Amino acid sequence: MGSLYGSIISLYPGLDRDQEGQVKVFRALYAFEPRTPDELFFDEGDILYVADMSDSNWWKGTCKGKTGLIPSNYVAEQAESIDNPLHEAAKRGNLSWLRECLENRVGVNGLDKAGSTALYWCCHGGHKDVVEVLLAQPNIELNQQNKLGDTALHAAAWKGYADIVDLLLLKGARTDLRNNEKKLALDMATNAQCASLLKKRQPQGLVRTSSNAEEYLDDEDSD
Repeated sequence: MGSLYGSIISLYPGLDRDQEGQVKVFRALYAFEPRTPDELFFDEGDILYVADMSDSNWWKGTCKGKTGLIPSNYVAEQAESIDNPLHEAAKRGNLSWLRECLENRVGVNGLDKAGSTALYWCCHGGHKDVVEVLLAQPNIELNQQNKLGDTALHAAAWKGYADIVDLLLLKGARTDLRNNEKKLALDMATNAQCASLLKKRQPQGLVRTSSNAEEYLDDEDSD
């Protein structure tokens, strides 16, 4: 991945996989002029993406695509912070915020408390433009299963977004992963178009559970 879109985990090796993307977002109270090369320049009101607050005086973060040290007293003590900003942008379908998160090195494969990625949430919400941007990221993880065992493909199939199911399949999303209820994405499909797309990519001989998809496939086959 290029330097602009490098994940936060590569910048701070001390972060583990579950912490990737666990970035807090603050607004700067004052402008800051760096005195050393490792300090970060920012203006009053700039959005700061903070990845490491382990030092109470100097935080590590990013602003406008550049990374460095931020004096913590330049941020309001009671400032509102947002955990998992990429996830929030994906849930809301906020493309400009999502791009800003990526430019400020928020990890694209970070997991929230439910074990879900940002890709899962935009697929769940039907935000195709956001899905397209995330799928364009070179290290995007397509097949991450959350704590329910669902992938982004499960979410898109369940919510009936055939256009997103198609995008995921074209990118190479696996169709053989089962969630905690032993259901494939095909088993979760809630319309004929999703079911048809998934059936065409289903590995031969894979046993399916009873599913929402059965009636849609039966209807389609009888046409």
